[in-house]
Amino acid sequence: MSVAQAMDGPEDSTYHCGHQRTQQAALMANILVVDDELGIRDLLFEILNDEGHNVELAENAAEARAARQRARPDLVLLDIWMPDTDGVTLLKEWSTAGLLSMPVIMMSGHATIDTAVDATRIGAFAFLEKPITMQKLLKAVEQGLARESARRAAAGVVPAPITGSQATAITTTGDSLLMASLASVPVADTGPQSTQSFDLDRPLRDARDGFEKAYFEFHLAMENGSMTRVAEKTGLERTHLYRKLKQLGVDLSRGRRSAV
Repeated sequence: MSVAQAMDGPEDSTYHCGHQRTQQAALMANILVVDDELGIRDLLFEILNDEGHNVELAENAAEARAARQRARPDLVLLDIWMPDTDGVTLLKEWSTAGLLSMPVIMMSGHATIDTAVDATRIGAFAFLEKPITMQKLLKAVEQGLARESARRAAAGVVPAPITGSQATAITTTGDSLLMASLASVPVADTGPQSTQSFDLDRPLRDARDGFEKAYFEFHLAMENGSMTRVAEKTGLERTHLYRKLKQLGVDLSRGRRSAV
C-alpha cells in the first residue's frame, strides 16, 4: 500500500470540519508509531510532530518491544500486518506481561472485522482502517490521550513539585497543575505581540512580505508551532503554507520554542 493510499481523504490537508480540540489533547504527549512502511512512518511522524507531540518510530515488533521497555508512551499507533510479528500478537504480549497500560490504536488496510474485534477484546483503544484521513487520525489520538488523562487523574497520579529550572521537562495533562506551574517559570520570551512595527519606507512588495512574515510568526507562536492549526486558522492548505513560510524565511521552530 502506498503512502498516498494509507493517508487519504479530501479533508487531510487542513483538517477542517469544525472539530474543536480539548486543551488537554493539545498538550505534548509521547507517541510511539509502529509500522513497517517507511513512508507511512515518516508521514505520521510529520503530522503528529506538527501537533506538538514527541514521536518515536519503530518499523517492526522487535523495535516496538524495545521502545516499550525503555519507557511507557502516552499512546501507541500500531500496524497489524508486519513481517516479523503482527500487531495483534504484540498487543497480546503486552497485555499478558502487564505492559498494556497505555491506549493503543490499531491500523490496517487488510484486517477483517473479526481482527478488529479481537484487538478490541485484548485491549486496543481503537481501530483505524487504512486509508486513514488526517481528521480520523487526529480525532482518535485526541480521544486516546483524553482517556489516558482521565485514567491518570482517577489514579491520583500527581507529578513532583515543579521548579523554574524543571518546567521545560514537564508533560502534564492537568489544567490546575499547569496553571500552578506557570507562576514558577521564569519568562524568557514574551511570545507574540499584538502590535507590530513596520518600515513603510520601502517598495510595496517588501513591505507586504514583512507584514506576512510577522503575521505567520504570530500565528505559529499562538499555536505552539502546529502547522495543522496554523493552516486551519489562516485558511491555507498545508502544502501552500509550507511553501509560503519558506519563501518568507519564517523560522518554523520559533513557535515551538516560545511555548517551552
